[in-house]
Amino acid sequence: MTNVFHRHCHTKLPCIASGEGVYLYDQAGKKYLDGCGGAAVSNLGHNASAVKKAIINQVETLPFAHTAFFTNESSEALATLLTDLAPDPLNHVYFVSGGSEAVESALKMARQYFVEIGETSKTQFIARRQSYHGNTLGALAVGGNEWRREKFRPLLADVHHISPCYAYRDQLEHESELAYSHRVADQLEAKILEVGADNIMAFVAEPVVGATAGALPATRGYFKRIREICDKYNVLLILDEVMCGIGRTGSFYAFEQEQIVPDLVTVAKGLGAGYQAIGAVVASDKIYNAIADGSGFFQHGHTFMAHPVACAAALATVNTIINEKLLETVVVQGQKLQAKLKEALSWLPYIGDIRGKGLFIGIELVADKVTKTPLSADSQANKVVKQIAMNNGLMCYPMSGTINGRDGHHILLAPPFIITDEQLDELVSKLKTSLIEAAKGWS
Repeated sequence: MTNVFHRHCHTKLPCIASGEGVYLYDQAGKKYLDGCGGAAVSNLGHNASAVKKAIINQVETLPFAHTAFFTNESSEALATLLTDLAPDPLNHVYFVSGGSEAVESALKMARQYFVEIGETSKTQFIARRQSYHGNTLGALAVGGNEWRREKFRPLLADVHHISPCYAYRDQLEHESELAYSHRVADQLEAKILEVGADNIMAFVAEPVVGATAGALPATRGYFKRIREICDKYNVLLILDEVMCGIGRTGSFYAFEQEQIVPDLVTVAKGLGAGYQAIGAVVASDKIYNAIADGSGFFQHGHTFMAHPVACAAALATVNTIINEKLLETVVVQGQKLQAKLKEALSWLPYIGDIRGKGLFIGIELVADKVTKTPLSADSQANKVVKQIAMNNGLMCYPMSGTINGRDGHHILLAPPFIITDEQLDELVSKLKTSLIEAAKGWS
C-alpha cells in the first residue's frame, strides 16, 4: 500500500536507491542503464559532483528568498550565461520551475506583448499536430498530443493546428527535401490567412519533436520558411526546447542548427540535469522592451521562480556542459549511436525509421517496412517494450500514437552526455534483445 498518487494507480514500480554515471540501482540491487535520461533530463548522469557541490553551497548560504523582495546571485549569473550562449536579441531570461510553466509563461508573454503595443485583437495561437508542450491547460491546448488532450478537451482554449514536419511519412516520392519543407511550412501561412493575421499572436513548435513523435527533426529549410512567414504577418515565433534544448541535439540551443532566431524559446529538463526542478523562457529584446517601456510589469509569477538552489544547480550544469566540451561529445556520440542502432536493428522487419539529432534519437516501429503500415494500436507495443527493457536492465522511452495520436509506436533514446563507447554498445545490445523478445508479444 502506498500513499503516493502515482502516475498509474495499478503499476508497481521498483524503488530507486542510488545512481552513478549512466546507471541507476533499485533497492533490490538491480542495475539499469539510463538510455533515456528519464525523459531527456539527466544529461550529466546521476552523480555529477560539481552540481551537487553547487547545491550544497547554495543551501548553506541561502536556500530561498522570494523574488518579489530580492534577486539572487545564482539567477543573475545563470541568466547572463544563458543569454551569452544565445544569439542576439535573446537577452532576457524568465525563470520558472519546469517545462509546462515555461510554456505557460511564454504564451502569456506573447499575449502581453501585443497588449502592450496596442494590438489587442491578436488572441490566438497556431501550433502543430503531434507536438507536446506540457500538461498545464494552456500548454496542453497548444500541444498536439491527442492522447493527453482528450479527457480535458472541454477545458482547453481553441488553438489552430497544422501538420507536423514528418518527412518519413509525408514527403512525396519525387519531392525534394526543400520542396517538402516549403510545402508543409506554407500551411502556416494558409492558416494565418484563413483566421486573419490580426488575430494570430504566435506560432509554437518544437525544433525537434520529442516524446509525442519520437525525436522528429525538421527537414532542411522548414524553419527558415516558418520564420519568414511569422515576420511577414507580425506573428511571434515560440520555440519549445524543453526536451531538445541545453545541448541535447549537439548545439546548446537546438534552433541554432536551423539558422534562425525565435522571439521566445523555452527550456527546462536538462537545464538542471535532474538535480533541481527548473525551467526558463529566453526572451528577445522586442518582447522585453515592449513590457519594460509599457506597463513595466509582466503580469505573471510563481512562488519558486528564480529559486536560488535551482539556479545554482542549473548554473553548474551549464558550466559543466561548456567547460567539459560536452556539446562536441554529444555530436560524436550521437553519430556513433545512430550508426550502431542502424547496424544492429535495421534488418529487423518492424524497424521503420531511425532518426534524430545528437543524443536525441527516435526509432519508429512498423508492421511493414515497405508500406510503413503501423503496428496495431491494440498491440500495446510501447508498454511491452518498456517492461521487457526494464527487465533487461535498460531504461528507454517507448510511446504510442506516433502518427496521429492513436496509430504508431516509437522508442525515444536520450542517454546522458557522458555515455562511453562501451556503454553505447551495451545500450544497443540490450535494446536489440528487448525488441526481439517484445516482438513475440505484439505479433
